[in-house]
Amino acid sequence: MSMVLKVKQSFVIGVLLLVLPVISYATSWPYSFVVWDRYVYVVSDEEVKNVKNNIGKVTRYSDMEQYGGNFSNAYGVGTKYYSIEGIDPDVAIAIEVKDGTYLKAIRGEKYAYGNGILGIPSNWLIGGSILFLILVYLMFFLERKARR
Repeated sequence: MSMVLKVKQSFVIGVLLLVLPVISYATSWPYSFVVWDRYVYVVSDEEVKNVKNNIGKVTRYSDMEQYGGNFSNAYGVGTKYYSIEGIDPDVAIAIEVKDGTYLKAIRGEKYAYGNGILGIPSNWLIGGSILFLILVYLMFFLERKARR
């Protein structure tokens, strides 16, 4: 392989490695939510008095990025989730917002983030695969061109 080809390949790889981390996936949400048992629970203003059992807690918080697990865009790590007496947790749960103060969170859609292969979001897998194929094509094209 010629020195020119090696330089071109190194340049292409370097540019891809520099550009990829710059891509931003900042998000914004129209409502406060928590994720529990792979579902989004939209937090309402309705206070709940009759909480029953502690069923979980926020394990990851961010108002800019999405994460897997018991994630929230509004409540910090450690915020506790409770079942509500007389209401199935598949319908609603309670979020402890202050000591002794609980808000009702109503179950919404399934939380799809992080449900790809090995927990990697499917959009990252698709984007990574496309970039990998482009890189392989460029390397093959540059090698064939150098042989001429």
